[in-house]
Amino acid sequence: MKHLTASIAHLKKDPVLKALIDQFGPINYKPPSDRFTNLVSEIIGQQLSSKAADTIYSRFLTLFPNKKFTPKLILDLPLEKLRGIGTSWAKARSLHDLSQKILDKTIQLDKLDSLSDEEVITHLTQVKGIGRWTAEMKLMFTLQRPDILPLDDVGIQNAFVKHYGLNRKHKNLQKKMLKIGESWHPYRTVACWYLWKSLDNK
Repeated sequence: MKHLTASIAHLKKDPVLKALIDQFGPINYKPPSDRFTNLVSEIIGQQLSSKAADTIYSRFLTLFPNKKFTPKLILDLPLEKLRGIGTSWAKARSLHDLSQKILDKTIQLDKLDSLSDEEVITHLTQVKGIGRWTAEMKLMFTLQRPDILPLDDVGIQNAFVKHYGLNRKHKNLQKKMLKIGESWHPYRTVACWYLWKSLDNK
């Protein structure tokens, strides 16, 4: 990500983040080389553990010659075939819908860079099965947008509870998260990278 050094200097003004930054050092994620492949894997992995997602994605790859797929090849597969590798019916339909919308250019992944954050979310959520959370992950990890705070992410919520003493059951949890995150602007994405990392090292 551009301006990573500046973001770390800014975020260190927050005592919690300073401790995490000092603990883990610089964190940077390399964006995926193929946006379509990445989005397919994200759909398959929704609401699954990393191990389960990897297993199903490996089965998915075996459905294609040389384990390489295109939107047309996915569309050519019957939904039952996709269901047979362990995906839900909803995810199978989502993969078909994404592939169709790529082919008819309703979804243009190469144009995302020219869109604002909210425009990217609106664009991607045209696909059945892609909600705001998946679009936000795309913004953070693929497009490397610097100022995303995914309020619906369970991991981020857990990190706020763990490090900032928030009550998960409080009706205003997300408002409190937003309030704390105001001081992180314009680098809330990087702050979240450290919050996720802190949960990996319980």
